[in-house]
Amino acid sequence: MVLVAGTGMTAFNRRKDGSGFRDWAAQAFHSALASADVDRGDIDALVVASESDFFSLQLNPSSVLADDFGLAGAACQRVEGGGASGQLAVHAGASLVLSGVAHRVAVVGFEPSASFLEPASVISLYGYSFDAWTDGMIDVSATALYALSARAFMERTGATVSDFAAVAVQNRENARGNPDAHLPLDIAEEDVFASPIVSEPYRRLDCSPLSDGAAAIILGTRDAVPASRHSAPWIAGIGAANDRVRLGDRSDPGYFGAKKSAAKRAYAMAGVSRPQSQIEIAEVYDPYSGAQLQAIEVLGFSEGFLAEHRRREFGPAGRLPVNTSGGLLGQGAPVGATGIAQVIACARQMEGCYHDSLQLATPPRIAVADTHGGVGTTCAVTVLKAGAA
Repeated sequence: MVLVAGTGMTAFNRRKDGSGFRDWAAQAFHSALASADVDRGDIDALVVASESDFFSLQLNPSSVLADDFGLAGAACQRVEGGGASGQLAVHAGASLVLSGVAHRVAVVGFEPSASFLEPASVISLYGYSFDAWTDGMIDVSATALYALSARAFMERTGATVSDFAAVAVQNRENARGNPDAHLPLDIAEEDVFASPIVSEPYRRLDCSPLSDGAAAIILGTRDAVPASRHSAPWIAGIGAANDRVRLGDRSDPGYFGAKKSAAKRAYAMAGVSRPQSQIEIAEVYDPYSGAQLQAIEVLGFSEGFLAEHRRREFGPAGRLPVNTSGGLLGQGAPVGATGIAQVIACARQMEGCYHDSLQLATPPRIAVADTHGGVGTTCAVTVLKAGAA
């Protein structure tokens, strides 16, 4: 059993105070240590998630952060998988614990996506996270590729721009109750439609912001953490899968098939045979509004996902709340920290200690955190279960 013994994160926003990723990572790490009630000397391994060296200008950040954290002698490694970096780092940390290689692992993710480079430079660099030859070097943007995928999804399922706008509105509304969120907004669907087109069907308010920030968790076996944390949520299942990088090489560019495979693997490991009735809350990867619906389709949450979305069953008062944190659209998107922050939101909901206005009345027992890199290309899914005293 791999307990999520401690959690810590910074606010996700655009930093203008002169601080850097090392400051944010240290803040998140020390908050997670305090939450887990352990000392830094108790940590045997550090797993660091960061998508791009261009944003931080720091090769080998795991060694630098281990030094900053005072973890001399601990094993350290970096995990990178595009947008899936944070979730894959959680998987790497859980694997270290499950294998017995480590007993207490710190998983820390960060990204200075907003403050270090000009937005145009960041957008260009993100193009290189797809196929650099066919996409990045000819300035095909991430938004354009997601838009192509969204169009195929709309044609197959009947989803509309109103469905997408409802996601953008709901997640920004959730973010209003999250003091760590980058983009809490009181908007209506009309505001989404009035925002400038970026790449049809996506408008500006359909897109997540560039964010700075860090997130950290402490993983450990029940015997390796204090008794006060024995009832913490635990990671019951992990699964990952990859799809063809170029959308044109897929049979359906609007279908996230690798995410479906990753989820099936995570569900099998966790003993979840009926995800549509067993899963009670989820944090899914929503860099664009339509991507949230594309994720819900394949994660097995519903047999009629579009009808349920239109009935607001994935809203905070619905059958299966999705992205109560605000998701990437509302909470923000410092890439290396994103997947870890998803696990934090799920774990805190399960412990009944999430943000007051967002905490579910009945803490969920089974949760899913889902992230991907590319356009549903490198997919990683984690299943958490509530602990028992």
